[in-house]
Amino acid sequence: MEEKSMERMRELVSLLNEASKAYYAQDTEIMSNYEYDRLYDELTELEKITSVILTDSPTVKVGYEAVEELPKERHETPMLSLAKTKSREELQSWLNGRQGLLSWKLDGLTIVLTYTGGRLVKAVTRGNGEVGEVITNNARVFRNLPVSIPYQGELILRGEAVISYSDFEKINSEIEDVDAKYKNPRNLCSGSVRQLNNEITAGRNVRFYAFQLVKAQDEDFQDSREAQFAFLNRQGFDVVEYRMTDPETILEAVSYFEQKIADYDIPSDGLVLTYEDMAYGRSLGRTAKFPRDSIAFKWADELRETTLQEIEWSASRTGLINPVAIFEPVELEGTTVSRASVHNISILRGLKLGIGDRITVYKANMIIPQIAENLTGSDNLEIPDKCPVCGQPTQIKQVNEVQSLYCLNPDCDAKKIKAFTLFVSRDALNVDGLSESTLEKFLARGFLHEFADLFKLSRYEEEITQMDGFGEKSYRNLLESLERARNTTLPRLIYGLGIENIGVANAKMLCRYFQYDLASLRSATLEELAEIDGIGEVIALSVRAFFDEEKNKEQLDRLLPELNIAVEAIEEGAQTLAGMNFVITGSLTHYENRNQLKEEIEKKGGKVTGSVTGKTTGLINNDTTSQSSKNKKAKELGVRIMSEEEFLEEYLND
Repeated sequence: MEEKSMERMRELVSLLNEASKAYYAQDTEIMSNYEYDRLYDELTELEKITSVILTDSPTVKVGYEAVEELPKERHETPMLSLAKTKSREELQSWLNGRQGLLSWKLDGLTIVLTYTGGRLVKAVTRGNGEVGEVITNNARVFRNLPVSIPYQGELILRGEAVISYSDFEKINSEIEDVDAKYKNPRNLCSGSVRQLNNEITAGRNVRFYAFQLVKAQDEDFQDSREAQFAFLNRQGFDVVEYRMTDPETILEAVSYFEQKIADYDIPSDGLVLTYEDMAYGRSLGRTAKFPRDSIAFKWADELRETTLQEIEWSASRTGLINPVAIFEPVELEGTTVSRASVHNISILRGLKLGIGDRITVYKANMIIPQIAENLTGSDNLEIPDKCPVCGQPTQIKQVNEVQSLYCLNPDCDAKKIKAFTLFVSRDALNVDGLSESTLEKFLARGFLHEFADLFKLSRYEEEITQMDGFGEKSYRNLLESLERARNTTLPRLIYGLGIENIGVANAKMLCRYFQYDLASLRSATLEELAEIDGIGEVIALSVRAFFDEEKNKEQLDRLLPELNIAVEAIEEGAQTLAGMNFVITGSLTHYENRNQLKEEIEKKGGKVTGSVTGKTTGLINNDTTSQSSKNKKAKELGVRIMSEEEFLEEYLND
């Protein structure tokens, strides 16, 4: 029995750690929240029975490991997880006759902020609870974060960075390429907060809600958490919504939040109850993983049993084929649902799905339909070996421990339709009158094979004007729109080409770096691309792979004569930094952020890279004596380290 329990525990630890790594560090999912909670509870119970806790158990580990691309820093005090319950009565007894603050448990990314002298000096993500990622420049562009506060002492607080549902929908609605759309606000927020370039963060409407004051030098709050919240409010912070409660009113307070969540615009996955009396809370101490002064309340998911009718396989521009579960319609949280994304092959196999299986479904965070459990577990679902669109072979590929299905045919119609849809979208060439359904018809009739063919549609005037939904006027309007689209810019073209991992912001960044010279961009080495601040190795590999592909080169060469690419005005006399390369690190005083200084350097013909090399002209760092890795590298290579003031005096002052 003990041997079987230990074997099961090892299996559960492995499964849960893989799921945590995928969710927190790679912004993807390999199992549902419901399944994770169920397995976690099973592991906790086995640990109680056996009195054994494995070294790598998620019950004693916290969060994810910080990624390599951002600087890492150790927290002054560990950031622990919270014990959780789904029982309202347990909340009542947990209060032990005392007052507590009941607040939203927001579903975003936890951030620690440090202010000194009334200014934000540091922002660090939760990371693994011990070490987080430094994202100070990104925090400075959060929509509602005060740049300066009245309090002049050292202030440390914790809160949640979030993206609202309405902003999430707005951002997704502006992305015409289905493949590029984001799965949920939490993933969008996580990716936005952890960007290397805060220009991208600034466009995502990230907001910050404080939920804990860690330190306020020389301030006495009389051990009242509510007094701390009031203090943070006075400093200009948005504090997470809360209600003061006690054992008599706790159930009413929970009901208040429960009724509100249906229309609440900020993602939340439960509530947090904390003792109002902080001295009492501190006296309770902590476990290896949980503080004893707070407890999380998770909503009991509304489950409905239904029957799986089919799996729809949805092909995309990248060749990824996503499984979507279609089931008998059920009422959930006030709406009728009949389909739910299964996300990938890993989750599909984990659920052991088969047509006709009885399944339970729920809405994650009361919003997104998910399969909770397969009650039948027939596990007889056939994964298609042929693409549902083109009929060519498929292959299961594993990326970051997640298995997904791909179409291997480079000429798959699904890929072509999605690729053309992106190319004519608003942020690319902005062609009116070419919906995805129209493009599908044109592709089916053989009018389109590559992007250049769009500008030769006049060859098919007679056929197009006789198509359903088209007439002479529609045809003329389309041609006029295509003529307007010929006049474009290089960033629009680069984005429209559909290079993997290249969004609108990255396209602009690349074009600025190469001074809007397409030939320089096409011939750039992998090393040169990877050195660009905000690009990195993954994007560099995507760019280089695209331009190395012979087919892409030939098609681009045929497309360019059809376009009039606006030439960015660059004053030759102003190119005083031409041929120079700079690296910027640390905080700035004359510029709001590093991106502003970067733009100034690029306007003068210089380049900004992310790492110090032998080609670097100078490292700009206001802390010239620090022992940072960049400073050490500069000293090794004999690269000059200069303050912002020195750089401005010598290079930018005319």
